[in-house]
Amino acid sequence: MMMIDGSEGEGGGQMVRNSCALSLATGTPFRITHIRAKRSKPGLMRQHVTAVEAALAISGGECSGLAVGSSDLTFHPGKAQAGEYHFAVGTAGSTGLVLQTVLMPLLLADGPSRLVLEGGTHNILAPPFDFIERCFLPVINRMGPQVSARLMRHGFYPRGGGRIEVDIIPAPLSPITCAGRGELVEVSARAPYSGLPHDIAERMLARARKELSQWPEETFAVRKLPDDQGPGVILMLEARYAHAVEIVSAFGQLGVSAERLGKTAAARMRGFQECDAFAGPYLADQLILPFALAGGGVFTTVKPSQHLVTAIDIAQRFTGKPIRLTQQSDGSHLVSMG
Repeated sequence: MMMIDGSEGEGGGQMVRNSCALSLATGTPFRITHIRAKRSKPGLMRQHVTAVEAALAISGGECSGLAVGSSDLTFHPGKAQAGEYHFAVGTAGSTGLVLQTVLMPLLLADGPSRLVLEGGTHNILAPPFDFIERCFLPVINRMGPQVSARLMRHGFYPRGGGRIEVDIIPAPLSPITCAGRGELVEVSARAPYSGLPHDIAERMLARARKELSQWPEETFAVRKLPDDQGPGVILMLEARYAHAVEIVSAFGQLGVSAERLGKTAAARMRGFQECDAFAGPYLADQLILPFALAGGGVFTTVKPSQHLVTAIDIAQRFTGKPIRLTQQSDGSHLVSMG
C-alpha cells in the first residue's frame, strides 16, 4: 500500500487523479491523506469524486472514503476493461480532468473504448476541450494509441451542461522525442461566448489583438454560441507549429475586466513564443503520465510549475523509474524518462 500525503507539493486534486490513473496502470493500491489541504475548500470536490468513481467503474476496483469533502481516500485498483462508459460530473466540474483519470488505463486495455463525459468543457482551473483535442491528444496519437474527441455541447462555469465524446483505440505507449516544436505554421485568436453581451468577448479579443500586433488581423474572431450553453466566455490564443500546438486561454470572471484578461493571455502567449520549448506549462503536466508509462522519451518545456514537479514525484513513486528535469542553455527544461 503506497502512502501519499496530499498536502505535499502542489497539494491539489491532480494528486488524486494521477494516483488513480497510475494505480490502475501499475496495479498498486494507495492511500492518500490530507487531500487538497492547501485549497480554500479542502477535501474532495464533486469533480474529484466523479473522477475516482470513473476509475472504479472501468476497473471494478474498490475504494473507501469516497465522498465530497473527504480528506482521506484508500484505493484498491482492478484491471481496466474496455467498453462504453458514460460519466456525468453533475456540476461545471471539468470533463477533461475526469478524462485525464481514465484515459491512460484505457489506453492499456484489451480493446477499444468509447466515453461520454458530461459537465464543464470550458471552465477556469482546467484545460478547455480545445486544448485537450489539439495540444494533448496529438502527442498521445504519436505514441501509438489512437484517440479522437468531439465537443457535442459547450459547458461553461458555473452552469456546466457540456458534453464530449471520446473514442479510444489502445496500443502500447512507445517512447518518443519531443525536443523541438518546429516552424510556426499559423496562429489564431477566438472568443466564443454564450448568454453574455457581445462586447465582452470583443473587448477581450481587442486587447489581445493590441498586445499581439504581429498576428494577422484575420486570425481574430468572435463566435456567438446558443444562449442555453452559457453564460460564459473564453478567449483562446492558438499557435500551431510543425510538431506542436499551444493554446493559451482566459475565462471571463466576475470582477475582472475583459481587457485585463486579454492582456494577461497575450502576455502568456508571447512568453511561450519567445522560447523554443515543445510544451507549455499545462501540456507538460499532462505529458508526465503517458511518458512515464511508456518507460522512456523526452520533451522540452518552459519553467517548471509546481504542478509539473508534483506530477513527476507521483509518477516516479508508482513506476519506480527516474524522471529527470534538466535546465537547458536556452532556458528551456528537458524532461527525460527512465
